[in-house]
Amino acid sequence: MKARVAAILATATSLALLNSLVLTPGASDVFASDVFGSLRLPGDAAFIAGHRGDRSVAPENTIEAFTAAFENPSMQFVETDVQLSRDGVPMLFHDTTLKRVAGSPERVADLSVTELKKLDVGAFYGEDFIDTRMPSLDEFLELAGGYDKRLLIELKADWSPEELAIVVDAVERSGVGSRVLLQSFSIETLQNLQRAAPKQPRMLLIRELPADPVPMALRLGVLALGTTAQSVTAAPQALQRLHEVGIGVVCYTLNSERSWAEVQALGVDGIITDTPSDLDGWLADNAPGT
Repeated sequence: MKARVAAILATATSLALLNSLVLTPGASDVFASDVFGSLRLPGDAAFIAGHRGDRSVAPENTIEAFTAAFENPSMQFVETDVQLSRDGVPMLFHDTTLKRVAGSPERVADLSVTELKKLDVGAFYGEDFIDTRMPSLDEFLELAGGYDKRLLIELKADWSPEELAIVVDAVERSGVGSRVLLQSFSIETLQNLQRAAPKQPRMLLIRELPADPVPMALRLGVLALGTTAQSVTAAPQALQRLHEVGIGVVCYTLNSERSWAEVQALGVDGIITDTPSDLDGWLADNAPGT
């Protein structure tokens, strides 16, 4: 008990130090603890994020999958991916090409929004979803307005400042901007976002954690890092260092009890999963206070 109290006090002290010494003028005043509710200690239940909506009941990155995720009480976050159409409309789609989901060899960037809206992105999942269409970011944000979930939106590949402005404007217009966390694997994209919209909360996606990821995280002004279960189990001290300065850690995309147990034991703050209801049930049985 004393160790737990000491850890909480240490995190609070580090947050105050980060606020007073590290943040630059114009940087976001939002911390991981604001967005995630709190930073977790080892053994605490992580928040649940639905990967591309709720893929267990509907085709990924569709209005049907997002609606199921928004209506699922076990989820605190809903995750999706955004790419620009040829005519500059943010569309929600994950893959590099349209082949797996829509049977087309082109990329999202090769087609106009009108052409993309003609594609069937549900038939691959099952007959019940034939003629399902690819949603735009605006449609997703409008749907989100009717619920209270937070949104994890991944910017796929590299984005210029001009391209980022399209997404940032859409988020600001939507009325749900306070619930949006933009994320990317691209350092260039995060640097451009930091300059273009410094108050927009953002997360760095990284496949392997360095031994001390804090300098990089602070330089990019991110409030969290998203990484793999293998990365945090290989470098648990990196997770601890991030928590010491108030930066969160989220793991993707974990669908097994073994992986959930590994990261919960280390105190990961959030888990992105394809099976949110299964994870919720497992947390209820294996995490205190859930």
